[in-house]
Amino acid sequence: MYKAYKQHSMFGVYNLFDPILVVREPQLVKNIMQSNFPSFHDNSTFLVPGVEPLLEKNPFFNYGEEWINGRKRFTYAFSNVRLKILFQAVDGVTKKFEDFLNKQLKTKDKYEVELTEFFGRFTAETVANAGLGIEGYCFDENPPANSFQKLGIDTFEHSYINGIVGTLLTFKPGVNRLFRFPFVPKHVAKFFRDVVDENLQTRRNTETQRNDFFQTMLELEKTSGEKVDTDVLTSHALSFFLDGYETSRITISYVGYQLAKHPDIQQKVRDEVKSAIAKHGGVLTFEAAKDLTYMEQVISESQRLNPVVSFFRKRCTQKFELVGSDGLRVWVQPGTAVLIPVEGLQMDPKYWPDPEKFDPDRFSEERKRTIEKMTFMPFGEGPRMCVGMRMAMVTVKRCLATLLDNYKLELSPKTQLPLEMSPNLFLNKPIGGLWAYISKL
Repeated sequence: MYKAYKQHSMFGVYNLFDPILVVREPQLVKNIMQSNFPSFHDNSTFLVPGVEPLLEKNPFFNYGEEWINGRKRFTYAFSNVRLKILFQAVDGVTKKFEDFLNKQLKTKDKYEVELTEFFGRFTAETVANAGLGIEGYCFDENPPANSFQKLGIDTFEHSYINGIVGTLLTFKPGVNRLFRFPFVPKHVAKFFRDVVDENLQTRRNTETQRNDFFQTMLELEKTSGEKVDTDVLTSHALSFFLDGYETSRITISYVGYQLAKHPDIQQKVRDEVKSAIAKHGGVLTFEAAKDLTYMEQVISESQRLNPVVSFFRKRCTQKFELVGSDGLRVWVQPGTAVLIPVEGLQMDPKYWPDPEKFDPDRFSEERKRTIEKMTFMPFGEGPRMCVGMRMAMVTVKRCLATLLDNYKLELSPKTQLPLEMSPNLFLNKPIGGLWAYISKL
């Protein structure tokens, strides 16, 4: 539809009987996401009260004062000082990651993996270690039932039921008043409640300072001078898990896929990694990771070509007139859903010459200045931009640097080309998965 209506600045579609406005121009996107945020400050996805009590405190679903307070907490947790501390926890995960790979390659030259599942081990263990300061058991041969990777798969697994639930939550959340499907499985929610209770008990009985996300949230709770709200802490811990596991593993998977497809680019990133490590005394420090500028270009180009989400949905909160460059004028009424076609904009030849080509140099220091604003939005834009963006980049860069320093990626014939996205899921995941071979250099 984005392509079909290229002569127009915006067009409308119906979600059963409800109209949705789709905007195609970057300036209109800016009006909605940034310039006139008060008129579009809500995401057009809401939860049925009582069905998801822990998700109700997630900033993505919050509005008003509760959203402001929640965002402040996460912004503090992911400040530069805190990120430097969390980086140490991620650093510990890389040792487990390498040990796991070396064990797999002990008796064979190549280890075939489905990249989303494989990198999910890294992101899940990162959530466990950096988020809650506990073991995630994601690299164990016989992990317990509550391994963080298993919890992630149970929550996001590729199934028709999850597809139905995801569609209801995205397009018709009101229908869920009848069915009351929880997005987070009950046993996953219970696990996080139990972990938070145990964590609180442990930290009350020890004076050892912990450097993880949970400790930061606990300290912020204590500053209020009131009794620590375990529901709030559990909600934040679950948010860290949900946001840090799935989108990060999909992002790394697509980068891995592109690197496997383009060995010359893979080698260029590897050279940069080795140079940064050598420059910082043989260790990939927090500062060394900042030097990985070409890797950042590769990640950005992968996010452009293979976005994790195809669109954002906003909800009009006060009447506002949108005016397109073609003269189209629309008074958007309160309650109307407005759709931002991320994938359409990021693949539009009007803004991206030869958009199907994987070209990391689009994001070089010289060329990225020419990128039209609001045509590249991997983390959203405006006040509701993803607050965990910097933590996500720390995770992605640390994982890729560890892998490329000692191993190489090759595409497996199991990957079905061209990639075709599954219609069952809200997030973009290809049918058949992304398969690759990993071998030692």
